[in-house]
Amino acid sequence: MTAVFKHELRMYFQSLTAYVFGAFLLVIVGIGAMLYNLQAAVSNFEYVLSFASIIYAIIVPILTMRVIAEERRQKTDQLLYSLPISTLQVILGKYLALLTVFAIPLCIISVYPVIFAQYGDVYLPTSYGSIIAFFLMGAALIAVGVFISSLTDNQGFAAGVCVAVILFNYFSVTLSEYVSSTANGSALTLFVLAAGVGLLIHYLTRNDTLACAVGFTLMAVVVLAYFVNGSMFEGLLPEIMTTLSLFERLDVFVNGVFDLTAVTYYLSVAVFFLFLSVQSLEKRRYN
Repeated sequence: MTAVFKHELRMYFQSLTAYVFGAFLLVIVGIGAMLYNLQAAVSNFEYVLSFASIIYAIIVPILTMRVIAEERRQKTDQLLYSLPISTLQVILGKYLALLTVFAIPLCIISVYPVIFAQYGDVYLPTSYGSIIAFFLMGAALIAVGVFISSLTDNQGFAAGVCVAVILFNYFSVTLSEYVSSTANGSALTLFVLAAGVGLLIHYLTRNDTLACAVGFTLMAVVVLAYFVNGSMFEGLLPEIMTTLSLFERLDVFVNGVFDLTAVTYYLSVAVFFLFLSVQSLEKRRYN
């Protein structure tokens, strides 16, 4: 795993990837700090992180699009299977290298609250709690990007899908409120999502029986629950989207609350998508 980590880290800094990633992050946070902390004279640095969170839709695809997709395109992923380490160690080595690249500009950003505190009243616990949450959210989104990259050998496609997924998560709460908060709208959306879960399982396992069983079971549960008590679906979709949104949980930290539930959620999302990435590589190994 250490060899994979060092190789990946060297590749990021030998190419422009790490520098472009860091530059985008530092520029957006710098613009936010200028607007909020300097021009508007607002002492809350955490507002800058909330403003800058949308940059993940750009920087995460830049960082993760090649991590496995490029290996598949060049057929060098076959070499990974011959290494004397497990697929899990390969994924962890690559993932830790990505986190290191992400942590370097974030360490620079971590100095900002201390600098601003010399010229105003900055509540450092909230600022650094928000920075921790910002890092954990980034770690979760990077894990999502790794999984998407493992599904294809086309970097552009992986980047495009990653952008779409992150933007959907960012705007999911607003979209769910606009689409419909009625029982019918919520039930229909959940029905479609249940079918999507079945398709995802089919892609990962190539097991028709398992995919159909899970997909049809989930759809049947949604239909049955709707006919038993349709009123329970009223406003359910916005509530589910709020619960699943990574960006909504960052706002809790920005508001001055260190939420351990959100920390657990970020870590769970990262572990879940790394697990899916391992399964995706294992499926390719046996195919």
